[in-house]
Formats: sequence, structure tokens, C-alpha cells
Amino acid sequence: MASNYWESTQRRFWTFTKQQLVLERRKIEEAERNLVSLYPLPDRRHLSIYFYHQLSKMARPLGIRQQALASAQVYVRRFYAKVEIRRTNPALVLATALYLACKMEECPQHIRMVLAEARHCWDTSFNDISKIGECEFSLISEMNSQLILHHPYRSLNELQTQFQLTQEENALAWSIINDHYLTDLPLLHAPHVIAITAMFLAVVLKPTQGGLQMSAAGTASALQALGNARGVGGAGAQSRVQKLVDWLAESNVDIEAVVETTQELISLYEVWESYTDKTCKDQIAKFVKARGLDK
Repeated sequence: MASNYWESTQRRFWTFTKQQLVLERRKIEEAERNLVSLYPLPDRRHLSIYFYHQLSKMARPLGIRQQALASAQVYVRRFYAKVEIRRTNPALVLATALYLACKMEECPQHIRMVLAEARHCWDTSFNDISKIGECEFSLISEMNSQLILHHPYRSLNELQTQFQLTQEENALAWSIINDHYLTDLPLLHAPHVIAITAMFLAVVLKPTQGGLQMSAAGTASALQALGNARGVGGAGAQSRVQKLVDWLAESNVDIEAVVETTQELISLYEVWESYTDKTCKDQIAKFVKARGLDK
């Protein structure tokens, strides 16, 4: 087991640039051109939101911890970075990813319980335990048995006291970390970059009763403060925001990575507004049933 992120397989083999990820996916789509044209799919982030909702439905009755749920999301994202989604039954892949993540996060669930929840959530006809076993082998194989993950939650716990986050800000930062699993960020940046960005957004945007309000003013404020850290200048920032900006400027943290992460999260919240559960469900069901992948 890698003792830290820098020595881990996550950093060495599963962290990409945006361009690398685009090329990998394009290669897969070109190899499956007929499938891609026959069965169009929604925005990748919409699919991620749908998958998260389905994983959460499976996880809730089983009392599965958030970190195991996060690991399952990363496993699914890694798998679909290597395998064309239209060649799989996503219901089976998600159930298997959750089952595998629970084992890796040391909160194992009985395979029959996971199967039962999968059938309930997806209204699916597969009921053979061996299918999860076969899919588990495929997941492990595609990930080259590199299953240990380093999550941003640990960095958040280590840094929240230093930056004097209030209870509400800490909860908001935690929520932002949860949301980043709906994007490609787990494949693009180190966990500490995600945690720092989450803290930064929590302090700049402030918690509200309605949750995270990504207003235009809040977005401008966040990016302007990050600009300050890059030496753009500006004055009058609030003391704790300024403390974060000063710390970022003096640290070895990649400011460009924090800016990119901020923009990716803002983009997610904008796309989320047009998300509909039914569209994702129908378009997935179309290729699963047409290709007999639910048998």
C-alpha cells in the first residue's frame, strides 16, 4: 500500500491532463463509431449526476459510508475511461463498483444485499450473483488492480483548523468535495488541490440555507481572489479570504490547478440546472435493452 498520495498508483497511473483524457475517450468512441451514432447519450456530467443518484439509492439502505460511495464513483469513472459505456449494463457496473468499494474501504457488504438494492433501484432483471463476480473481475482488470484511493476528505480535516472554518463552512466544503466526484477532477488533480478549492469556495461563497449558491457575483469574487494569489492584485478582501489567498501564494500548491478546479465546479453547477433524471434513464435503457445487456 502506498503510504501517501505522491507514491501512489493514483498519482502515477490514474492522474491525467485534460488533453490525455479527451484523447483516451476519443479513441474509444472512434473504435465504437456505430454504437456511438446509434445511441446518443446526454452530457457526461448529467450521466455522472444520474449515476450518483443511483449509487446513493443503493448505498442508503445499506448504511454505506460516504468515502465508500466516493470510491465507487471513482471506480466507475476509471472504468468508463477505458471501456465504451454502450458495451456495458451501467446498472451492473455501478452495483459492482459499490460492492468492490465497500471491500476496499473496509465496510464490506454481502453480495446478495448489493444485488437486491441494485434490482430495486434500477428495476433490472439481472438476478445472478455470478454477474457481479464477473463484472468485479472486469473492473479490477481494467484498473490493473490499482484500487487504493486517496480522497480529499483527509486534507480537509487537516486544514480546516488552520483556516478556522466555521462548522457551516466545513459542511459546505465537504459538500463541494462530494460534488467534485461528478466531474473528471478525480482523474485530473491531487486530493489536496480539491480540498483547498473546496475550502476556498466555502469561505468566499459562504453557506446559505439553500445550499451552495453559485451566483455570478460569487463566481466573480472567487476567481478574483484566486487572481490575487497569482499576483494580479486587488485589495479589500475579507480577512480569512485574504489569509487563504496569502497562504496559496506562499505555498507550493499549483494555483493554476486550483483555478481550473474552481472553473470545473462552477461549470458543473451550471450544467446541473438543466439536468433531468428521465432523459438519462431513458437513453441508458434504450441501448441496454436493444443490445440485450440486461439479461
